[in-house]
Amino acid sequence: MAYSQHKPTLRVLDIMQSLASANDEGLTLTEIATKIQVPKSTIVPIIHTLRDRDFIEQKSNGRYVIGISMFLIGSASLQNIGLLDVFKKEMKEIVYKTSETCQLGILVNGDVLYLAKEDSAEPIRLVSFVGKRLPAYSTSLGKALLSCYSLQELESIYKGPLKPVTEKTCQTIEQLYDECLRSKSEGYFQESGEISPDLSCFAVPIHHNGKIIAAVSVSMPTFRLTKEKKETVVKALLTGQNVLERNLQRLGISDSNLFLDSFVSQIPSISNY
Repeated sequence: MAYSQHKPTLRVLDIMQSLASANDEGLTLTEIATKIQVPKSTIVPIIHTLRDRDFIEQKSNGRYVIGISMFLIGSASLQNIGLLDVFKKEMKEIVYKTSETCQLGILVNGDVLYLAKEDSAEPIRLVSFVGKRLPAYSTSLGKALLSCYSLQELESIYKGPLKPVTEKTCQTIEQLYDECLRSKSEGYFQESGEISPDLSCFAVPIHHNGKIIAAVSVSMPTFRLTKEKKETVVKALLTGQNVLERNLQRLGISDSNLFLDSFVSQIPSISNY
């Protein structure tokens, strides 16, 4: 059934979003009206109501900022939304777009630790499980996680030659570093047959506060990998990357270690990672 959006409600939301995106100085009534393209006279009663209910606060200089009631609502929402749930929602969207399995992983001592998985409905698909660990150098997801490291840093993580998983697995630190650099410039990571002979995988890193804190991948049997499938998968991953990074900023998480701890705490079966 078609419906029209409620204009007074939209104006309330526009006011709150404009203040949320402003700096600490806040906005004047004129600036708010200009920003949301509504006459001042229209929003004055809304502003007064929001101020009286502490959703916004008027500072001594007359400018408006977000009020304590809004912070309380945000805190309650954050407590109810696990970080893993934020990722799983977007992973489901990626599976819907690609019809292939999507996984989430983090880097732990040179390995990928898989934290979440959303399965494809295809009868022939990746067999994996949450809590599994694989050498990061042998997977596209792992290379996405390693792509922020210098050659010297990679040498300190992997002391000595890389142990091959298949005949196609990257076997030297130099080769791993070059592959990471090349894929980083392309914006996505790809491997075929490095972890399993008949498996192909694409991945993107997830950045937060200037760090790579996780990566998301799409895996499929190589026989299903066509040019069109690759384009669909890469597009879905890059879109998902953008959505996830934007949502992490909105959640206001400032400590990447707390972020990691939050992930692992939501997986009871993983205790000695």
